[in-house]
Amino acid sequence: MKALRFGRHAAIAVIAAGALALTACGSDNATGTTPAGNQTSSGPKVTGTLTGIGASSTGAAMDAWKAGFASANQGATVQYSPDGSGAGRKAIIDGSAQFAGSDAYLKDEELASSQTVCGPDGAINIPVYISPIAVAFNIPNVTELKLDATTVAKIFRGQITKWNDPAIAALNEGVSLPDLKVTPVNRSDDSGTTTNFTDYLASAAPEVWTDKSSGVWPASLQGENAKGTSGVVKTVTDTPGAVTYADDSAVGGKLGTASIKVGEEFVKISADAAAKAVEAGKPVDGRSANDVSIKLDRKTTAAGAYPVVLVSYHVVCSAYDKQETVDLVKAFENYVVSDAGQQAAADSAKSAPLSSSLAEKAQKAIDSIKVKS
Repeated sequence: MKALRFGRHAAIAVIAAGALALTACGSDNATGTTPAGNQTSSGPKVTGTLTGIGASSTGAAMDAWKAGFASANQGATVQYSPDGSGAGRKAIIDGSAQFAGSDAYLKDEELASSQTVCGPDGAINIPVYISPIAVAFNIPNVTELKLDATTVAKIFRGQITKWNDPAIAALNEGVSLPDLKVTPVNRSDDSGTTTNFTDYLASAAPEVWTDKSSGVWPASLQGENAKGTSGVVKTVTDTPGAVTYADDSAVGGKLGTASIKVGEEFVKISADAAAKAVEAGKPVDGRSANDVSIKLDRKTTAAGAYPVVLVSYHVVCSAYDKQETVDLVKAFENYVVSDAGQQAAADSAKSAPLSSSLAEKAQKAIDSIKVKS
């Protein structure tokens, strides 16, 4: 499951060079490699414009997917607005987008609401992107820290106010920690990254993080905030002492990242470690056979698993009004979950490709999309 790093532009070139035609029904692989389902490539390519709204965390992956898909389908375009997971889920429910990108699967009440636009079976959640969430900080001359769930929770609740606090020092023997103010930075928008981060804190440090998991940051907590993944990363980059949570693909430059305590070890952030955490997850209860929502185990003690992880979904309707829309949605999603689509994301965004078993479930869900009867 280890993601190879060839570089984003190289990956897109390979995709374009190897791209074969999709069938009009959208059930074929855009790249000539065979994902789950043993498809073959034949028939005309799809055309039209597909509109999506949602998570900003998958920005780099979406750029690669859009480019690879367009290379194989010259008459097809994917438009994606990274307005946040919450905005994406609202858009698929009210019909203003044909798919949503969301770092959190639809809640039961959202699924019920989606039936108005998506038919009696509502919308379905298809996993497309697995990535670790970095606890990223700007501490001069410090690029690595070891933190446990309790300490992370205290930092973001404002209970730890200096970086040389004894709780941090005890976990980082030998590290020179400055007498520098801690400035937590959270997302200001309704964010799936926030949902996953607060789910980790509420599960792994419930004695400190007393709020429920939510895509909206608790209003009672003090701190800075910014919109989108790029917004919080920029704020932390510009602010010595600041700390945030963000998709690892967006973290770089002078920012450091924390290893997280799992069991008795500290696990460094990586795509492989994120994938191990997802493998420990289970299907969400009460969902349809074609819904692939995953309940993550934030308290896992599995060796090498990094539990501060997000699974980003493409939320699509189980049924659309027109065959042309069904064809386009199937074609794009088939490419996204294909081996080449997953590798393109890994190369550009440091994400972990879907496992073969998860890709097979995703493919089955895509195949089930139909025209409303």
